[in-house]
Amino acid sequence: MAFSADVKQELCRPEVGRRCCAQAEAYGVLLFCGAFHSRQVKIVTECGALKERLPVLFRRAFKLSFDQLPEAGEGKGAFLIEDQAKLRGIFDALALEWGASMSLHINLALLEEDHCREAFLRGAFLAGGSVTDPMKSYHLELATSHYHVGRELPALLREAGFAPKETARKGNFVIYFKQCDHIEDLLTFLGAPVSAMAVMNAKLERDLRGSVNRQVNCDSANLDKTVAAAREQLSAIRRLRESGRLDGLPDKLREAARLRAENPELNLSQLAALCEPAVSKSAFNHRMRKLMELAGGAGPS
Repeated sequence: MAFSADVKQELCRPEVGRRCCAQAEAYGVLLFCGAFHSRQVKIVTECGALKERLPVLFRRAFKLSFDQLPEAGEGKGAFLIEDQAKLRGIFDALALEWGASMSLHINLALLEEDHCREAFLRGAFLAGGSVTDPMKSYHLELATSHYHVGRELPALLREAGFAPKETARKGNFVIYFKQCDHIEDLLTFLGAPVSAMAVMNAKLERDLRGSVNRQVNCDSANLDKTVAAAREQLSAIRRLRESGRLDGLPDKLREAARLRAENPELNLSQLAALCEPAVSKSAFNHRMRKLMELAGGAGPS
């Protein structure tokens, strides 16, 4: 999760700005955090930058403080609000229906402006998002326990030009991306261009490694093929020599046999260049085929 931590660290760097965006970001946090209902707000995080940001964010968005802050130090910590007056203040600010049995939706009226929509998605990722190390795989997701939110967020993302996928896991509704370029674009949109560049660089490095590995495998296969062909050719030349037929062959065939016997490691193109005068690979291949036929073996491919 180190890469996720780096992304969240980057997203927390900008200062909390205008109040509408602070409310939108806090709204995203609330819909994707551990608990958000009329009895309690509970936000659990181990991200140090988010621990510093949340009190400032909620003070700017709702003019309130948390009832409980996490203990100092590293590791997971919980932010709690259970005071009824504070909870009502949050619901009123977000124009949400008050009630213990209510089903939460995304209030799109709060996200009409692009900057507010960006802030909302940033908050959603900070509270319920994760992204894998791009050197290992490509996967970014946001998870919420609210059914309608899990259905409405993909529509919101599609309006912003993204193409998310959806699934359910352990009672949560998960919106995710598996394509590298989609992850790059979303991280840039959220306000993490450095992390987006890291994904891009990782893809380039992985593609380069894959290309090199494919070339190495191809070269290895070609080498194996060359070695096998040379072994058959040498065997044919040996049979011709042992039977006394080699010395009676035309000069061109005897030259081909000599060059192959003296240079078992070379391929046909390299042997063709050693002929006097040099010949084409096709011409040398024809000579080797003739030697193989005379020795009673199959010709090289």
